[in-house]
Amino acid sequence: MERKMKRRIKVVKKKKKLVLKKWIRVTLLIIFIILFIFSSLKFFCWKEDGKKINKIKNKISEDIEIEERQSNSDDTEIVNPPSNKDSDYWKYIKMDMLNVDFTELSNKNKDTVGWIKVNGTNINYPVVQTTDNDYYLTHAFDKSNNKAGWVFADYRNNFNEFDKNTIIYAHGRVDTTMFGSLKNTLKSSWYENKDNHIIKFSTKNSNTLWQVFSVYTIEAESYYITTKFPNNEAFSEFVNTLKKRSKVLFDTSISGSDKIITLSTCKDSKGNRIVMHAKLIKIENK
Repeated sequence: MERKMKRRIKVVKKKKKLVLKKWIRVTLLIIFIILFIFSSLKFFCWKEDGKKINKIKNKISEDIEIEERQSNSDDTEIVNPPSNKDSDYWKYIKMDMLNVDFTELSNKNKDTVGWIKVNGTNINYPVVQTTDNDYYLTHAFDKSNNKAGWVFADYRNNFNEFDKNTIIYAHGRVDTTMFGSLKNTLKSSWYENKDNHIIKFSTKNSNTLWQVFSVYTIEAESYYITTKFPNNEAFSEFVNTLKKRSKVLFDTSISGSDKIITLSTCKDSKGNRIVMHAKLIKIENK
């Protein structure tokens, strides 16, 4: 009798274990299905955001007059030329400048402050600016909700007259839209071609050329996006730090009297950044 009871208890325990294993498998399957559906929806939304961004960009390119040409104004200045006549600086100031008609752009979005192009990348976008650095992380140029965001300037910057450090942000999209192709600047195929070491930037008031002096990756920080400095000595220390960070040694002399532009984007989900800096070398007032 006692043996039969023990057998029954074993059978019951075995059945309970089988039921428990079955429920664990079912639960795990349900979790997997939920995660799969969630990931699929997230990927679908990501793709749709990218399609909308490309549609907006193509429409802008159709409607807006953009040209690259030699400066044709008497009011053109070459900025802080180096004494070394063999410097690449003298080659870069001869490059065509980006010239954009902002009339229609401003009608489309009054937040427009410029247009930026980086040689050797897909970066060729109008730049917007609002009262914070959050809005255009989740809104496109037409102000529609879009997690791809848009290319935007730091709200602290003044585009009537460039600050010591003008900062431009955008998401680092895997499909290379926005600043997704900024990662190209870390590849030898980009930095070994000296024609790529230039940023062209057009605003309502001026057309400008900027010579690259630093590219690197770094953890998220606020140091490199400093915009105000007490004096030229403090700024000189700042830019020398940025230059030392660079993965590439650029032929760019820089001093405390220069002005720079900074491009910043996300590198990965951990919050690391890809950063590019360039100094103003030529300005054509409109």
